[in-house]
Amino acid sequence: MRRVVITGMGAVSPIGNTVEQLWSSVQQGKCGIDSISAFDTTDYKVKLAAQVKDLDVEQYFTKRDVKFNDRFTVFARVAAKQALADSQLNVESIDTTQFGVIVGSGIGGLSSLENAKDNLNEKGPNRISPFFIPMTLINLAAGSVAIDCGAHGHCSSIVTACAAGTDAIGMAFHKIRDGYATWMLAGGSEASITPLGVAGFMVMRALHEGDDPNRASIPFDEQRSGFVMGEGSAIVMLEELESALARKAKIYGEIVGYGTTCDANHITAPLEDGSMGALAMTLAVKDAKLTPEHIDYINAHGTSTPLNDKTETLAVKRAFGDHAHKLLISSTKSMTGHMLGASGAIEALISVKALQEGFVPATINLVHQDPLCDLDVVANVGRKHDIKYAMSNSLGFGGHNASIVLKKWEG
Repeated sequence: MRRVVITGMGAVSPIGNTVEQLWSSVQQGKCGIDSISAFDTTDYKVKLAAQVKDLDVEQYFTKRDVKFNDRFTVFARVAAKQALADSQLNVESIDTTQFGVIVGSGIGGLSSLENAKDNLNEKGPNRISPFFIPMTLINLAAGSVAIDCGAHGHCSSIVTACAAGTDAIGMAFHKIRDGYATWMLAGGSEASITPLGVAGFMVMRALHEGDDPNRASIPFDEQRSGFVMGEGSAIVMLEELESALARKAKIYGEIVGYGTTCDANHITAPLEDGSMGALAMTLAVKDAKLTPEHIDYINAHGTSTPLNDKTETLAVKRAFGDHAHKLLISSTKSMTGHMLGASGAIEALISVKALQEGFVPATINLVHQDPLCDLDVVANVGRKHDIKYAMSNSLGFGGHNASIVLKKWEG
C-alpha cells in the first residue's frame, strides 16, 4: 500500500476565499453567518445563511469561461485551480492518465434548475438554455475541473448528501493508495442558498429561524435549533508520497484512513444510538492501522441540530470508549455554517491546517453546553496544542457516515 500526502489546497468559503483567508478566520473564531442577500426573504421564516462573499472569479477565469456554469461548479473550479497552483505540479510533465478528479456535492446546480423552470413557465420550452442540463448535473463540477486541469484519469462525482466531500477525499485516497492513480484532486462543492433550497430545508424544520448570527449555528449548545445553510468549495491535491518527494513538493499532511457505513434506518434522521457513525470512525482508525488512543482531535459533523449533536456525541463515545473524554473536538460549522456536500472537504482542509500548525479550532458561540454533549468541544477559543492525528466526520441524509484520519507531516 502506497502512502498518500496532501500537496495542494484550495478553498472558497463564507469565511475566506483562499486557504490563507479561511485559516486566519478559523484562528480568529470568525463567524461567517449574516442576513441572506441572495434573494428576498420577506416570506421566509429563515433569514440567515453563511454566504460566499467577495469572490473575484475573474482572478481565475474570464467571464466567458464561466458564463454557462452553475455557481457550485464555479466554486469547485476556483478551489481546484488554487489547489493545482499550490501543488506546483507541472501537468505537462506527467502521465495525465494517472491524474484524476473526484468532487462531491449534495444537490448540485439548484439555482440553474430554478432559473430554467422560471423560463419555462414564463417564456415556454424553446427559451430554455441549451446549457441547462450541463449546468445542473452534479458530475459537471468534476468534469469541468478535469478539463481545466488536464486530468485524464478517473473522474467522478460523489453524491452522499452531507458526507459527499469526505467520501470524495476518502475514495481518492484509496485510489492512490491502492495503485490506481498518482495524483487526485478531491473535495466537494455546494451552492444551495437559493429560494427553493432554503424553502425546502425550512419546511423540514431543519434550519435555524432566528435573526442573531451569533446564536444561529451553535453546535453542542442546548439552545441549538437547526443548522444554518452555508456554501462554497474545498479541493485538495492528493499525491503518492514517492512522487511528492521526487519533485520536492510542499507537503501539508498525510491521509492515512477512511471508513464509511450506512445507518439503513431513515431518510433524514441519524440512527439515535450512533452505532453506525461509530463504526465508520472505527473503520477509519483500523484502515489507518492505528488504535483509538492515537487520535488527538476530531472535527465533528456538529450541525447544530438537536438530534445530530447528541447522536454524534454518543457515536464518539462508542468508538473511542474512555479515550473519548481525552479528545479535543470542535465543530467549525459554528463559523462556516453547514456547507452540505462541501462541508466534509472544508473540514478536512481545516483539520490539515490544525495538524500543520498545532492549533485546534474552537466551537464558537457556545454559551450553554448541552449535558448530553459532554465531551471537550473546545468552547469559544481555539487552543495551541500539538496534535499528530486528526479525524474529520461527516453524516448525511440517507444515513451516510464517513470518517477520514489525517496525520501531521513530520518529514
